[in-house]
Amino acid sequence: MGRNFELAVTKITNLEFGKMVQAAADKLGKNAEFINSLNVFPVPDGDTGTNMTSSMASGAKYERNETSKKVGDLSAALAKGLLMGARGNSGVILSQIFRGFAKATEGMDVLSAADFVNAYANGAKTAYKAVMKPTEGTILTVVRESAQAGLNKIKETDDLVEIMHTIYEAGEEALKKTPDLLPVLKEVGVVDSGGQGLVFVLQAFDEALSGRVDKSDDYKPDNAEIDEMVHAMDHQSVQGKLNPEDIKYTYCTQMLVRLGKGKQVTQKFDYDTFYNYLADLGDSLLVLNDDQVVRVHVHTEHPGKVLTWGQQFGDLQTIEIHNMVWQQEEIMEKDEEDTNSESPIEKAKVAAEAKKDLQTAVIAVASGEGIAKLLKSLGVTHIITGGQTMNPSTQDILDAINNSGAKQALVLPNNGNIFMTADQAAEVADIPTKVVHSKTIAQAMSALLEYNPEASLDENQANMEANTGMVASGAVTNAVRDTTIDGREIKKDDYMGIVDGKIVTTDLDLKEAAIKMVKAMLDEDSEIVTILYGAGGDQKTAEEIKAAVEEVDDELDIQIYDGGQPVYPYLISVE
Repeated sequence: MGRNFELAVTKITNLEFGKMVQAAADKLGKNAEFINSLNVFPVPDGDTGTNMTSSMASGAKYERNETSKKVGDLSAALAKGLLMGARGNSGVILSQIFRGFAKATEGMDVLSAADFVNAYANGAKTAYKAVMKPTEGTILTVVRESAQAGLNKIKETDDLVEIMHTIYEAGEEALKKTPDLLPVLKEVGVVDSGGQGLVFVLQAFDEALSGRVDKSDDYKPDNAEIDEMVHAMDHQSVQGKLNPEDIKYTYCTQMLVRLGKGKQVTQKFDYDTFYNYLADLGDSLLVLNDDQVVRVHVHTEHPGKVLTWGQQFGDLQTIEIHNMVWQQEEIMEKDEEDTNSESPIEKAKVAAEAKKDLQTAVIAVASGEGIAKLLKSLGVTHIITGGQTMNPSTQDILDAINNSGAKQALVLPNNGNIFMTADQAAEVADIPTKVVHSKTIAQAMSALLEYNPEASLDENQANMEANTGMVASGAVTNAVRDTTIDGREIKKDDYMGIVDGKIVTTDLDLKEAAIKMVKAMLDEDSEIVTILYGAGGDQKTAEEIKAAVEEVDDELDIQIYDGGQPVYPYLISVE
């Protein structure tokens, strides 16, 4: 595409910088689902794209609200917004890149080409430092190699359009190499999802600087228009920022039909007839049945039609309809006002806690009412609900710590993807805070058994973390795409048993997958098995899983709880 100006761009002023940042937030939003699809594990909550989008959206918002015209101040606002909005490890690393960038541009009015290149290179350095054991073949490789290309290019030219294009192309090249550096990517045949997210950011910067981002070459929106666009963007969810064709269906609809019962029965149940009608109404369709009942899960625009169709075969025992767009908005749109304002009940709770003189807040991330109850019975004082994907932002964790009314805090993230966010929140919290690095709910339960209110923060952290190793954590969920991983072929909609992050069993049948998984988890030292059933699981099947496990070893103590967690029908631990 032709450039619309003769002169080279040799400086980045506040206007260019603002355009670059907004373009990056937009680009990530449009491609969030694509980035999600690159997650190696085919689990439904593979959400690198969602995490990076919400992190960048928060950064862009802070940058827009900054009144200074100095690029150094705008960079600092971007870094602050990214830090607060960071979700997931990829979001934290993105925030670290721009933290390094902001450090290097402190106090600058405008950025020369050399200033920009050096600041980006400092971003790469800072990101590497932030990660305990940097792994090549990830977003880190992309940032390092693209920064190096910028440093080489600045020796030849000070035209930022050329330089930025070189940085973007080097990022693309580095991304293509990620499968050679990380065997698991190669096996699945994808590039790194976090690296892909950063390449989209670099591409947006490149387009914004060369003027290719606008619809026409000579069109530049004025500030009022920008504010208007910004306002509209502010009120969009991730899904709203995706191409409309990417989110076709608003309602996640589930029903349980008792076959042959009820007043409106007009048809005898035939699986194919039943299934094919629903298949035309939406996607993510699951139909499971036995002689008595049929269970349906589908994403659709017409939940009414789904229910009416079910009634032709029997009466509706249970119905659940969730608006997924709204859910997504809820996750994303925690504006500062929302984050800081709590409901009166919450305020009263916090005040009551403070009056009680709460010494240590024990804060856990969990989704599912049953799980929240269980954790509270083991000593947790505050729950951060993590939405569908269990990824709160740094701001969410920080608010929970600072509003707890306690003198110190322990945080249990219960998901490896939240570790960096939690560590970041602990660093900037108002009270001393330690993170107990629990990867699963099972590990949290085991850690909480070691919690001693009388002990110091450091002692508790050490003892609780040591206890996380005593338990094997298994989760059953369905595969969202075909893949081959660890030499195992997995088909879309298969159920997978994942133990401590490794896929150990797959089966077409949910119950079988769960039974096979537990059998793989048992050894001669196993004593206690805990089964938490959530969305897609039920008490009856949990009892059947229990019976099958008892056949293997009748000495085991097996407990069943209604966890209510999304995405994972069964969470099963063995200690």
